[in-house]
Amino acid sequence: MENANRLNPGSLAFLGDAVYSLLVREMLAEKNLPLKDLHSRSLRFVSAPAQAAAYEKIKGLLTEVENDIFHRGRNFHTNNIPKSATQAEYHIATGLECLFGYLYLAGEKDRINYLFKIISE
Repeated sequence: MENANRLNPGSLAFLGDAVYSLLVREMLAEKNLPLKDLHSRSLRFVSAPAQAAAYEKIKGLLTEVENDIFHRGRNFHTNNIPKSATQAEYHIATGLECLFGYLYLAGEKDRINYLFKIISE
């Protein structure tokens, strides 16, 4: 999508949440774990605190454009902060999801896979 950077951060984060969750599920499915373990392990990656930690792993690798997209998502105002996360963690997680949504719409699959590989190591 040519105008991925023009979408509002909420839309990018909405899509990015699905992209990120799919990457986590694909990674866990490849481990061929029992079904009962898959969900609990996925929570280690898709919770706001886990996504905030994931951002810390990749923040030094982001381009200027990616940083701008992340900051747009992080600064997006929302009132739906879960009890399991701090406000700061939730905003960072939203920024990460926004970044993954943007990269997906921009057709940057290799970049998504590269960043997720670093996150998952």
